[in-house]
Amino acid sequence: MFIRLAAALRALAVSLALAAASASGSAALAHEGHSHGADAVQAPPTQAAPRAEAVSTAFELVAVAGKDRVRLYLDRFASNEPVNGARIEVETPDGPVEATAAGDGVYEIAAPWLARGRRHDLLATVSADGATDVLALDLHLPEPAPAAVVSSPAAPAWLANLRHHLTHQGPIGAAAGGFLLGLAVIMLVRSRRALPAFAVLALTLTLLLGTAALAHEGHADGAGEAAPVQGAALTAPATSGVERARRLPDGAVFVPKSMQRLLALRTGLTGIADHRRTVELPGRVIADPNASGVVQSSVGGRLAPPSGGFPNLGARVRKGDVLATVTPPVQAVDLSDMRQTQGDLDQQIAITGRKVARYERLAATGAVAQTALEDARAELTGLKDRRAALDTIRRAPEELVAPVDGVVAERSAVAGQMAAPGTMVFRIVDPEKLYVEALSFVALEPGAAATARLPDGRILALASRGAGLADRNQAVPVQFAITGSIEGVRLGQFVTVLAPTGETVAGLAVPRSGVVRTESGAVVYEHASAERYEPRAVRVEPLDAERVIVAGGVGAGRRIVVQGAELLDQVR
Repeated sequence: MFIRLAAALRALAVSLALAAASASGSAALAHEGHSHGADAVQAPPTQAAPRAEAVSTAFELVAVAGKDRVRLYLDRFASNEPVNGARIEVETPDGPVEATAAGDGVYEIAAPWLARGRRHDLLATVSADGATDVLALDLHLPEPAPAAVVSSPAAPAWLANLRHHLTHQGPIGAAAGGFLLGLAVIMLVRSRRALPAFAVLALTLTLLLGTAALAHEGHADGAGEAAPVQGAALTAPATSGVERARRLPDGAVFVPKSMQRLLALRTGLTGIADHRRTVELPGRVIADPNASGVVQSSVGGRLAPPSGGFPNLGARVRKGDVLATVTPPVQAVDLSDMRQTQGDLDQQIAITGRKVARYERLAATGAVAQTALEDARAELTGLKDRRAALDTIRRAPEELVAPVDGVVAERSAVAGQMAAPGTMVFRIVDPEKLYVEALSFVALEPGAAATARLPDGRILALASRGAGLADRNQAVPVQFAITGSIEGVRLGQFVTVLAPTGETVAGLAVPRSGVVRTESGAVVYEHASAERYEPRAVRVEPLDAERVIVAGGVGAGRRIVVQGAELLDQVR
């Protein structure tokens, strides 16, 4: 009888050791799924619905499983732009099914077969814009969570403490406990003492070790992230709420396709090419000297409006239009001199008039030559003109006329105002012809086109109009003509001019909208997978008003976010 009991206990010890080893192995496998380094592949958060993705050179397809339907998100691979009007035929476990369009690159298929298994291989044939691709989707559904082991309420305190200790020791503690327990059983069997009590203890510890192994298998390190999955198949438990974007522990951003459409994320493929090096220059909008002018008074006097009044700011005028009049003041001394001169002229006109009349009578008899009569008449006409000009100076004001066609950009005219000689009364500018003047500290490419960036981000096309030789604080003034649209541009507005220097540089051209400025420097977001965006620190140099050169940090052929990068950087 004793021999049989000893054999049974030895068998129990061996089973206990095997159970501990199995528990430690299962826990170790579960522990290997935890992400502890940067090389681990991240899966979607646990709150995301089950999904799968597939890509080709033209399309990117994401399948999201629901209760009894599968939603398909179809985008262009290079630009991440939703594809509308596509034809998608999906080979399912129940046969081929054609997806129905739901708008904005979203398609749906009925999926009653989701309840009949955990893994489903789908084959989608996508046809759009004359291109056809076959994409394979490996959709995994999550396994149901194992039932938790509940300890008996009648268990003593020391047994509960032991269970808690073993549960938190991990796979190494479970294996060591099983090994030591097996040795203890063999020694007690050989000692032939306390066999019934120890048998109960051995059975209890066996249950405890199994519970510890199961508990560690369900243990997850980190903030609720699923185990990494290689390939296109992605597994995650279903969610009852709305999917949302979130930042993962490694710094990447998980953005569901539904959220990508709300953020309007767009990408572009990078490529290495030779580009002309440019420099950024401070500039200011000025008027075209050939299409602008000022209205000044040549003599001092009192301003008065014309018959229609002074033109308003922004009013369009034509060359030669009278904008104002200036009546010069007459001093008392000047008035006395003018009256004396007027009297002298009147006296000379009277004498010369009698002389002309006498010559006319004598010329009729031939006593006076005809030439003498003509000279007398010319002298009389000159005296009358001088007399009329003297009256005009006293009464007629000076007219101020527009020198060019354009609009009134500045006005300082007030009725009754005294204007000094040389005072600018109006400034006329043609709004369709404006210049940009910049200060350059380096030599620019002669005659090369340039661009200018306004404070609100708009871009102006510029054509070179020459560079000066004058030195302004170690800089040379350079002028450009605005050749594109000038809507909203005003005189004196500050701009940033990007002008080529004539040198070339090889690198990756990235739109400025895709570069995010952070405390540590410039960052771009790479579209690593269908719903994963990873930040990349880069070093950039200016290329033009719309692009920069990436000097390091990103290789060629990468998908970089070119629209919505600022919104993506705000995801937490």
